[in-house]
Amino acid sequence: MEPSSESKTKIKLCGLSRECDIEAANQLLPEYIGFVFAKKSMRYVSPEQAAVLRKHLADQILAVGVFVNETPENVAELLMAGVIDIAQLHGSEEESYIERLRMLTDKPVIKAFSVKEEQDIRRAAECSADLVLLDAGTGGTGTVFDWGLLAGMERPYFLAGGLDASTVGEAVRRWRPYAVDVSSGIETDGHKDVEKMIAFVRAVRAENRRGCGENHDK
Repeated sequence: MEPSSESKTKIKLCGLSRECDIEAANQLLPEYIGFVFAKKSMRYVSPEQAAVLRKHLADQILAVGVFVNETPENVAELLMAGVIDIAQLHGSEEESYIERLRMLTDKPVIKAFSVKEEQDIRRAAECSADLVLLDAGTGGTGTVFDWGLLAGMERPYFLAGGLDASTVGEAVRRWRPYAVDVSSGIETDGHKDVEKMIAFVRAVRAENRRGCGENHDK
């Protein structure tokens, strides 16, 4: 029996920066892709580049913009222009920042949390963002945090950090996150690798088919 769409773990392929990345995503149809607007990131794309890439993106895929301490006005501008559908805040943005952003736009917000201890899980659980993302660091580092801390998480979340085709199946099977987020785990020599993208998506969907959406570890 197929698990319901609500129980299936969704997929976000993050850090796309080339037209060939978008073409691969259009074939794989993840629920989300990510554009990184943090200038210090090697995956940085400018708003102008993202606008061009977005035009080639399949309509059913939502584009997420990843920001690090960007001004709410600049984030809202990209949301309202339709370059992105969702804002992901990956810096030190606090509740007041989210409140300001909500005054400027009604588009969804994801807040990322670096997880090192139980207190970080509690902070994520209490956040007012529409969704939260749990990562090992600042994003795109390929490192894993202690998944045992997820037992205390009581709201839907994106799981990130050190995921690739060899590890994501266990993550989905054990924790049934709302979504899994991958960047470095689908790269070779700093660029998105189509074969790794395919393998990652297949691993998630195979586990979704195998599972019934229940998490026996919690």
